[in-house]
Amino acid sequence: MPRRAVVVGGARTPFVRAFAEYTDLDTIALGVIAVQGALQRLGLPYAAVEALVWGGVILPPASPNTGREIVLDSGLPPTVQAWTVSRACASSLQAITDAAALIERGEADVVVAGGSDSTSNAAITMPETLVRKAGPVVMNSKAGPKDYLGLLGKLSVKRDLLPRQPQVAERSTGELMGQAAERMAARNGVGRPDQDAFAVQSHQRAAAAIAAGRFDDEVVPVHRKGRETVYKDTIVRADTSLEKIGKLRPAFARDGTLTAANSSALTDGAACVVLMSEDAAKKHGQTPLAHFRSWSYVGVDPRDQLLMGPALAMPQALERAGLSLADCDRVDLHEAFAAQVLSVLKMLESDAFCQERLGRERALGAVDPARLNVHGGSVALGHPFGATGARMVLTMAHELHRTEARTALLGVCAAGGLGAAAVMERHGG
Repeated sequence: MPRRAVVVGGARTPFVRAFAEYTDLDTIALGVIAVQGALQRLGLPYAAVEALVWGGVILPPASPNTGREIVLDSGLPPTVQAWTVSRACASSLQAITDAAALIERGEADVVVAGGSDSTSNAAITMPETLVRKAGPVVMNSKAGPKDYLGLLGKLSVKRDLLPRQPQVAERSTGELMGQAAERMAARNGVGRPDQDAFAVQSHQRAAAAIAAGRFDDEVVPVHRKGRETVYKDTIVRADTSLEKIGKLRPAFARDGTLTAANSSALTDGAACVVLMSEDAAKKHGQTPLAHFRSWSYVGVDPRDQLLMGPALAMPQALERAGLSLADCDRVDLHEAFAAQVLSVLKMLESDAFCQERLGRERALGAVDPARLNVHGGSVALGHPFGATGARMVLTMAHELHRTEARTALLGVCAAGGLGAAAVMERHGG
């Protein structure tokens, strides 16, 4: 039998809106909370961990290897190797599949993998023109008052001195992600009524999951000095309705269909899972929840349909697993925007799309709504860029273990025209 990496558990912080409860916690601090919470929940000695792989998008300029800083701050042995991966919104899924591959190659037995992001602590950058003009003076040890006075005469307040507001925009096209999703909605005939209905369903399912305790095995409280402890996700709205969100104005275009309600919010949070070899799980008394049968990562031209990646990656992951869409008891698709999810679903149902893009004779098929995002998704829960993939893996691992569902298909769209997918299977039959 080949070595197999198994998910034995994990933890995540509650997800909250940016610039709210976690403003004083950066991505490293959030990651530490998730990692410590996971190990404490499992009763796993810190010394058992051999490696940590971490995903992040908004990396701290002074410490871009976030994973290594999490190891040092969390109390893990300094001998634990750690590295950071960045694949936009698929970063933590990448970290997890990297960890699974590490174990299955026989290079480690116990690995923590996940991701985090703090939009609240995103670096405010200065214009490049300031660096180019000021650099030669500031870095010159012989520069004197005359040099600095001469520099001041060359600087423009508007062009050189005003900080740039961070934006979720494509470097190659300059297009905001929401604008790309608007184009995607128009191209695939996805109107606002369907987007709003999907958003309401996401909130209702997430609220039901919270009320039923579905996330109790994964969410750990965040304690802060002198402030209230955060016990659960704060973005979910159980009382939302079509009437309420129907009053919102378009967010990205005057006559657009995307609003703040049918789009994922800027979010702070962290999530991780603990993976082990099957032998290590037995040794440490852990119950394997799930394992991976396959995964796939793809790229598309950002000028085409930026967020269509899952429509290409999901069929490829299924093919590698030797499965069909009908074999999947759960489908968990990242909800960057309701429009993007609905567009991807239409693509998977389209013979023409699958013939042109996938080289298949027939469409992959329709996803049963009862199997899709059964506990809500990013529209309701929020989307810390580097943590969403790990949240999905953790939730699906528990879902497969506690229910009769056997197989789950995950799909994630990501900036840069990237897409990711993975097939998870309940461990032990």
